[in-house]
Amino acid sequence: RTQAEMAHTCRGTINLSTAHIDTEDSCNIVLSNGGRTYHLKANSEVERQRWVTALELAKAKAIRMRNNQSDDSGDEEPASQSDKSELHGPLKTLSSKLEDLSTCNELIAKHGAALQRSLSELENLRLPADSGEKIKAVNERATLFRITSNAMINACRDFLDLAESHSRKWQRLLQHEREQRIRLEETIEQLAKQHNSLERACRGAPGLASGTASISSTAKGSVQSAKGEASDEDEETEYFDAMEDAPAFITVTADPKHHRRSGSNLSGASEGHPEDWNLEDSVFESSNQSSYNESTGKDLLPRKRRRSRIPDKPNYSLNLWSIMKNCIGKELSKIPMPVNFNEPLSMLQRLTEDLEYHELLDKAVKCESSTEQMCFVAAFSVSSYSTTVHRTAKPFNPLLGETYELDRLEELGFRSLCEQVSHHPPAAAHHVYSRRGWTLWQDITISSKFRGKYLSIMPLGAIHLEFHSSGNHYVWRKVTSTVHNIIVGKLWIDQSGEIEIVNHKSKDKCQLKFTPYSYFSRDVPRKVTGVVSDADGKAHYVMSGTWDEKMECSKIVHSSHGSTSTEGKQKTVYQTLSPKVLWRKYPLPENAENMYFFSELALTLNEPEERVAPTDSRLRPDQRLMESGRWDEANVEKQRLEEKQRAVRRRREAEAVEALEEGKDYEGYVPLWFERKVDAVTGELICVYKGGYWEAKDKQDWSVCPDIF
Repeated sequence: RTQAEMAHTCRGTINLSTAHIDTEDSCNIVLSNGGRTYHLKANSEVERQRWVTALELAKAKAIRMRNNQSDDSGDEEPASQSDKSELHGPLKTLSSKLEDLSTCNELIAKHGAALQRSLSELENLRLPADSGEKIKAVNERATLFRITSNAMINACRDFLDLAESHSRKWQRLLQHEREQRIRLEETIEQLAKQHNSLERACRGAPGLASGTASISSTAKGSVQSAKGEASDEDEETEYFDAMEDAPAFITVTADPKHHRRSGSNLSGASEGHPEDWNLEDSVFESSNQSSYNESTGKDLLPRKRRRSRIPDKPNYSLNLWSIMKNCIGKELSKIPMPVNFNEPLSMLQRLTEDLEYHELLDKAVKCESSTEQMCFVAAFSVSSYSTTVHRTAKPFNPLLGETYELDRLEELGFRSLCEQVSHHPPAAAHHVYSRRGWTLWQDITISSKFRGKYLSIMPLGAIHLEFHSSGNHYVWRKVTSTVHNIIVGKLWIDQSGEIEIVNHKSKDKCQLKFTPYSYFSRDVPRKVTGVVSDADGKAHYVMSGTWDEKMECSKIVHSSHGSTSTEGKQKTVYQTLSPKVLWRKYPLPENAENMYFFSELALTLNEPEERVAPTDSRLRPDQRLMESGRWDEANVEKQRLEEKQRAVRRRREAEAVEALEEGKDYEGYVPLWFERKVDAVTGELICVYKGGYWEAKDKQDWSVCPDIF
């Protein structure tokens, strides 16, 4: 009882917290509290001891309750009292159980001593007549001991059950505190490095152009200029950020008119000629790119008019945490999700969106220099992330055997085909042929983990690009995408990691760095930097920009090695010509925020088309219902399709078991339009296009396609 309840109790009530419990003989119990005393009588000694044990436990609880109430009394606000009770409730309960164990332990010791005395008396007996009474007493003592032991065991069981029920919660809290501590340590370390770098910068740095300009770089790579007394080049000099965790470099934009005058003052590790950087003769063009709706090919037919909008996204509320709390640590592809978290496109269509800036590859075909061509390939690899900056919704997981075609051969010069070749793990094969002189293919497996606060999406697999005329074969891999604020706050996406693009014919390389967002960084958000170098490691171009807006390329005319930093990194200073924009993101369509932030190309990807395969994503009913705004029906249809796919998988598993019992080989699922081969470049087992799809489309012979919808 609480103190308030004790103040309004019935007449004759005894406060157990201050009561004294004693025994007179084998059946009587004495309860006393101040001037009030009660004499209780039990039917037997066993029953008396049960009452004594129960009263002792109740007294211990009353004492703890009184102490807790005195500790918690004060002028705290009700909200803080509630928070405190919620925080300390499990601890108090465990302490209570521990006190019960201590009380039982004392009783066991007490009865054990009495039992020992009884046994000693039994040993000293001489008269056989007394032996019966003594043996009876020993049996009663043993019974009491067993009862008390059972009480202790039950208390132990309650203690263990309660500890087990709270152990997972404690583990999560401990993990959270560890992550917070590690994050804080990293932040402090980062600030300390910045502080040390700023101190070194204040002491001076090696000069450029006869010592008229000095450059100091922080640990985060930001570069500032300290102007000299007299220099007409300082007014036109731009300084770009250096890459982190990569060979540190600094770029200085030089005016070609002053290049010959200032070039002799640079220790040239590599040299270029500014007259090669010609706007009219080079395939590098200005930032005034043609828009998506403009036709650039004279040999192509006029573009078909396609849809420019879809039904607005319904405003359905959904408790995200109620669904995601049971998904922590699991593969995202194995979690049943309602369409409320999706966008009305499949993963195959998202892969096809990489071709939105295909004209970069069309321009790369015209490059005579492999390093120039590498610049356009690098810009293309970055452009595939531009649509993700606002696209926080999840694409539909394709069904096994699902396909998607994008036939723009007559309009844009290319045709694309994707197929879902594996379901667990989810893998998609993609092949693109362009009559403008290039072929692209990839076999991508999506690995994703939900970590509670953020979602990591890790594309596994290489992307191959080959140019027909030159035979240049480029290979690169995608970086990790992270969706933040899964539980609380506004969702936002970040890209982080490095992309190494290798030309396996000429051995040219481009190392691109996607800088992760940091609250303490002074860098431009979503920043991408890199250097294009040849087979000998000589740098030719500097790439810079952001993955959501544009990429620029600067030709290197001189390079020199600066001082070695305290971290042991050799800084390279690149003097470059003015940067040129290779890629700039197309503006989003009007009302894009109500259409899932789709780009102009994305709006057309799910547009119904005739003559496509019956397995095409455009024909997927749940995706079509969602696009129409009928989300409840889409959820029902999605469950039906997933259950149908599970039934097919169970049938294949049964066939595999049957084949194993008969000693036969079971091949499993075989892709329709792709075949598995060992890639000669990477040595990996990938799915490559084996042909037959476009011929089947011309004949409208889809007899090999399974019924997946």
